[in-house]
Amino acid sequence: MPNCAAGHRARHIHDKRCAYAGGGHLVECACRSTSKHADPDKAIAAWTRLNRPARSARASASPAVADNVVQFNLSLVERTAKPTRVRASAEGGRP
Repeated sequence: MPNCAAGHRARHIHDKRCAYAGGGHLVECACRSTSKHADPDKAIAAWTRLNRPARSARASASPAVADNVVQFNLSLVERTAKPTRVRASAEGGRP
């Protein structure tokens, strides 16, 4: 059985009381435990699932750049041209 994420040693415990009295199989360490199961293999599987290594994030798929594609503006609203500003000359006069 794998150790927990904190490195504690895991141990299998069989509580021999009846299932309706709270008995069953469980796996625990110093910091966590599984719930009780009637089957020891299910308790070990629950421990393994609880303590599996963290999954790394997937690399984001970057879209392939296509140099042979032309994209047209298909919106129904016409874009207005931005007003251009007239700059004054360096002497401070009008342009």
